[in-house]
Amino acid sequence: MRFPRLLATMIVSSVLAASAVTASAAAAASYTVWHWNAAGNTLNHGSTGNGMVRAAVSSIVARGANLVSFNELCAGQYQALVSGLRDAGWPADRDNFARFAATYPATAGAPCGGGEYGNAIFSRQPLGAAERVTLPDDGKTERRKMLCAPLQARPHLRFCSTHTTYVDAYRAAQLNAVLAKLEAYHAAGDTVVVAGDFNLTPDAARLNGYYSPTVNTANNRGNTGKYHELDDADPGNCPGYGELTVSTPDGKGPCGSGTKLDLIFAREDRIVGAYSADSLAPPATCTGNPGGLCSDHRVVVGTVTLS
Repeated sequence: MRFPRLLATMIVSSVLAASAVTASAAAAASYTVWHWNAAGNTLNHGSTGNGMVRAAVSSIVARGANLVSFNELCAGQYQALVSGLRDAGWPADRDNFARFAATYPATAGAPCGGGEYGNAIFSRQPLGAAERVTLPDDGKTERRKMLCAPLQARPHLRFCSTHTTYVDAYRAAQLNAVLAKLEAYHAAGDTVVVAGDFNLTPDAARLNGYYSPTVNTANNRGNTGKYHELDDADPGNCPGYGELTVSTPDGKGPCGSGTKLDLIFAREDRIVGAYSADSLAPPATCTGNPGGLCSDHRVVVGTVTLS
C-alpha cells in the first residue's frame, strides 16, 4: 500500500512545482519604456502646435510604448499630449494615464510663457497615486523633482521620471537622493524603472553607485551599484556606455560616438533575461526651430522584462 501513497506524493510535488513555475512566469512582464527630454521651453517655447507634440505622440504609438517619460515639458504641452494620446487610442483608461510634476511654478518670468514646467509620465495602463519627491536644492530657481507612480493593476511596479541638476557642486546630493528613493521602494518590495536626463554620462564616477559591477568595460568601470541602464549591454554601440542621446553627434564619450545623458535604469535583481535600448534621431519637423529639430535630445526607447 506504500506505492500508491508514494505515487500520490510525487504527483502532488510535480503539480506544486509546475504551479511555482507558472506563478513565476506570471509575475514577470515585459515593458517598452520611452523617454524624451523635449526641450519644451528652450527650443519649443511652450508651443503645442509647432509639431513637437504631434511627433511625440506618433513615436510613442509607433514604438508600442507602455511607459513614457518626459523632461522639460511645459504644462500646456503636457495637456496637449494627454489629448493627443487619447485621440490616438493609446491609453487603456482615457482618464487615468498621465501625471505631471512642476519644477517651475506658474509665475511671471518663468519658462513656458509663465506657465508650469517640469516632468511628466504616461502609462498605457492606469496609474495609481503619484509621488513627487523634491530633490536637494541646487541654488537655482527650478526645484528639481523625481516623479513616480505605480501601475494600478500592478501596484508594486513603479515608474519614475527625473531630471537631475547640471550644477556640479550639487550633482552628488541629487543623485544620492534619487538612488535612496529607488532603494527605499525596493526595500518595500517594489520593482522600479526610472528614466530621465541625469546630466552625466555613463562613465562618470558619480554614477558608479548606480551601475552594477557586472558592467565592467573599458568604457564604464569601477561600478559598485545594483542597477543596469538598458543600453549598457549593446555590444555594437560602445559597450557599457551605449548610444549618444544628444541631438547631434559631438565626438565626445569614451568611444567618440557622442554624449549620452538620458538613461533608463532598472535593478539587476528584477531584470529577467535580456534587455536593450536605442536612441532615435529627434524629429526635424518642428516649425520655427533651427533645422526643424524638435529637441536637442534624442528619444531613448528601452525594452525590459521585470519580475
